[in-house]
Amino acid sequence: MVKHKKHIAIASIVIVAALMLLVLISSITTWYQTESATDIVIVNHISQLSAVFKKINDTAGIMDFDHQKNYIDFLNVKSFSGSEVGSMNLAYPNKWEGPYLKENPTVQEQNYQVVRTKKGFFIIPGDGVKLSNGKIIGKDILIDESADIPAMMADEKMLNFNGKALAAPVPMSKTEKRSAFMEWNSDALDVG
Repeated sequence: MVKHKKHIAIASIVIVAALMLLVLISSITTWYQTESATDIVIVNHISQLSAVFKKINDTAGIMDFDHQKNYIDFLNVKSFSGSEVGSMNLAYPNKWEGPYLKENPTVQEQNYQVVRTKKGFFIIPGDGVKLSNGKIIGKDILIDESADIPAMMADEKMLNFNGKALAAPVPMSKTEKRSAFMEWNSDALDVG
């Protein structure tokens, strides 16, 4: 009888230990999936936004953006007056085919942004977004004029998740269009 109780006690301990191990594995898996889910969403949004900006540039010609950091909060605009929609300046505003999206995408309640650097313009998540690598945009990953975003896009400790970039370049109109736009813009400012 004592031997039988001893076997039951050992079996109970083994079963409890196995269940605890399964709960631990399940918790770790859930935590990892939750952490990486943000980056998966970002990869999908960046791809979608990149395609939208390519379409805008192909038709309306993206000339410039007003600031070093520009919120992407204007892709649901149907029509506007002038050459600027949101903070984006267009060469051919009459060729705007918006709205391009029903809603502007966000992640962790932050708008995506177009940032200007010495290497060009890039779409990135907004300041305050925490990536699965633990880095926070604008705090741990500083984005200023000298930021090397192409290098960051290749670095998994920065703007890369499992070989996929968490940023994308923004296509810009050719220099001739930009020169004509800048000339038109300065003429418009000289009136008076």
